[in-house]
Amino acid sequence: MISRSPFMGMSRARRREALFAYLFISPWLLGFIIWEVGPMIASLVLSLTKYNITSPPIFVGLANYKRAFTEDPLFWHSLKVTATYAAFAIPLGLILGFTVALLLNFDIPGVSIWRTVYYLPSVISGVAVAILWQFIFQPQFGILNTLLKMMGLKGPEWLYSTTWVLPAFIIMSLWGIGGGMVIYLAGLQGIPTALYESAQIDGANWWQQLWKITLPMMTPTIFFNLVMGLIGTFQIFTSAYVMTQGGPMYASLFYNLYLYNNAFVFFEMGYASMLAWALLAIILILTLLTIKSSAAWVYYEGELRRR
Repeated sequence: MISRSPFMGMSRARRREALFAYLFISPWLLGFIIWEVGPMIASLVLSLTKYNITSPPIFVGLANYKRAFTEDPLFWHSLKVTATYAAFAIPLGLILGFTVALLLNFDIPGVSIWRTVYYLPSVISGVAVAILWQFIFQPQFGILNTLLKMMGLKGPEWLYSTTWVLPAFIIMSLWGIGGGMVIYLAGLQGIPTALYESAQIDGANWWQQLWKITLPMMTPTIFFNLVMGLIGTFQIFTSAYVMTQGGPMYASLFYNLYLYNNAFVFFEMGYASMLAWALLAIILILTLLTIKSSAAWVYYEGELRRR
């Protein structure tokens, strides 16, 4: 069988245009292959080896995977910590971001300033944010405990307590709701005003309009923020590395931090590569399950839904 060239059947001008297109995107393609595909293939190969950098890799097959799933309690503990964080941080972020977007969708004086104020924290560097919140959560002279003391309440130890360290990170995650808020605002302003006008003529109050119009029309945006939040929360690293290094007593040992420790503290590159691929599989499975569930609750305008 003779293979057919993608350029066959094209006119000379179209072939020239296609060649120039490939020529212009070739730097990106080359960079993608060298810096993305290449390291991914290398890490997959290393996940099947025992490799400590100082000596050549030794092929061990699936031994690293067996070790993680049957012999390493910290693997499951770090996964549990990350899953618990995600279970609270994602819903709170979605709800609070949507609520703020609803409030900032009204035509009020200075609304542009308020939108900027809520959005700015989401673009600040992760290390700077971690250091800031480290001062906020400081038990003796931190801002949060000082405010609680003024109200006659004794603040917890926060980052120094096995009970409160994870709630502290969940509270901190709400700092970045501005990114999702902007996306929600774009979705809210894309809802046809005719729908609200018709509802008002029919006598629908604000709550009924929110429940019957706003929420159904916003489900694609909520779905997008849900997927992005799911991917982001399972990759939390910077704040935990700067603020607690996984302590106290491994209470904030997030999965990515455990992966980093294996790679750059214990120099177990083969095992760390396996952890990276396990994380990819976990995120992929959760994302696919979320996408699968979207058929039951995400509404797209003009789509006919089966009863």
